[in-house]
Amino acid sequence: MKVYSLSLLSVTPTTPPQANVLGASQDLSSFSFYQRGSVGEFMTFFTKTVAERTPVNQPSSVEENNYKAHVFRMAGRGPSNLGLAAVMITDLEYPYRPAFSLLTKLLDENVPLMMQLPASSAAPSFGSASANAFATLIGYLSRYQDPKQADAIMRVQQELDETKIVLHKTIDSVLERGEKLDNLVERSNALSAQSKLFYKTAKKQNSCCVIM
Repeated sequence: MKVYSLSLLSVTPTTPPQANVLGASQDLSSFSFYQRGSVGEFMTFFTKTVAERTPVNQPSSVEENNYKAHVFRMAGRGPSNLGLAAVMITDLEYPYRPAFSLLTKLLDENVPLMMQLPASSAAPSFGSASANAFATLIGYLSRYQDPKQADAIMRVQQELDETKIVLHKTIDSVLERGEKLDNLVERSNALSAQSKLFYKTAKKQNSCCVIM
């Protein structure tokens, strides 16, 4: 079992919502050195996509090939009315309970971050609100590589029972009607030309080395 990425994002209350990564930690050690740049870009791209497309207060897991993106998004709070989302990308074997225990804990710990932001904060700085938050993400990413150990020390909230988690078999199921992942990738300014080419090549080869 493997955790590849853990991210905290703010989400604007606009239509459509826009997600901004406040902090993230990735473990790409299982990928080759030459693939890590492109894989890291796609981790961020998919993290933002599921954070923007997932309904508020609906814990969801999105499967794509050999990966799962677990996501929990909270409604806007405080003067800025920015929502808060946590996203964890794992392999398919990683269990739901410790994943959503961590996401819930991460959100609970950072609600004060959003409450302190002024109304004009459309894209807040993660570091300015919590100096230790990034280090916390790194620590959680390392600790939760072993879900059994992590789950034993975490409080599991009853409302996050696995039967209430919405499971999406593909990323297309959380996209808006008419949207296609290929089109999002092609239009994305966050992905380099090299990463877009890597995505297309990996898709043709059905590679396990990139989230698609």
